[in-house]
Amino acid sequence: MEEQIPFKNLHSREYSGHKKKVHSVAWNCIGTKLASGSVDQTARIWHIEPHGHGKVKDMELKGHTDSVDQLCWDPKHADLIATASGDKTVRLWDARSGKCSQQAELSGENINITYKPDGTHVAVGNRDDELTILDVRKFKPIHRRKFNYEVNEIAWNMTGEMFFLTTGNGTVEVLSYPSLRPLDTLMAHTAGCYCIAIDPVGRYFAVGSADSLVSLWNISEMLCVRTFTKLEWPVRTIGFNYTGDLIASASEDLFIDISNVQTGRTVHQIPCRAAMNSVEWNPKYNLLAYAGDDKNKYQADEGVFRIFGFENA
Repeated sequence: MEEQIPFKNLHSREYSGHKKKVHSVAWNCIGTKLASGSVDQTARIWHIEPHGHGKVKDMELKGHTDSVDQLCWDPKHADLIATASGDKTVRLWDARSGKCSQQAELSGENINITYKPDGTHVAVGNRDDELTILDVRKFKPIHRRKFNYEVNEIAWNMTGEMFFLTTGNGTVEVLSYPSLRPLDTLMAHTAGCYCIAIDPVGRYFAVGSADSLVSLWNISEMLCVRTFTKLEWPVRTIGFNYTGDLIASASEDLFIDISNVQTGRTVHQIPCRAAMNSVEWNPKYNLLAYAGDDKNKYQADEGVFRIFGFENA
């Protein structure tokens, strides 16, 4: 049964505060705050009302000395957030005070970060295809592994027993966790696999590729069940909504595709003015945050992100 969301009655709201383009957007575990990470070396925390009323309060997280490329919230704590930066550090912040509580110096420029679903470990990937796993409590590395292929994005499954890497060879490498022993190599795409998303219900994962396709995989059988073909450019970012029924995918195409996971059909397209870097659905509502390479009329970075899903007042 397809739930009909009245997409045509919904609109996007713009949030500006960064001085340069936004690379990453992420919701906290209860869907009340959104964090944005930017090339301007800061992250910001925004209090978002699900119905979009009132003036938005935001707070700046300062301390990184290079681009904040990715960030992720503690899955068990609505006010703790981790940021990964090109300055080789990973930082843990308290979103109530805006203070950095922990910091780890790693060996390379960090581009990826993700929490284990139980909140105990953080995995960080860098430009040199090295994976570091940190124990969150002590904020010290417990595993380090360098791969001899291009590693693009990383994710745990819902139980934390499997760890996925998308690679430049068009494969998804599946490792067991915590041993990091190889379990499977999925020949997923004919070109590099860029991004991965795990369905919050735990049935599927999706992979976005340079071949402009998004593939949907049954997680228990490791089989591809369908592909989404709407985009024409390399897929940079994908995400499932909170029910696992919708998937958003984006690229350099000037729209974000929202498709029904079961049927593969497009249910809505959000127009955008630039290539997209990050899409993420709220964990409680059908609100989609998205950020890209928006420029103003003087061709300077705008430093904005938008949230789609507010009802027209």
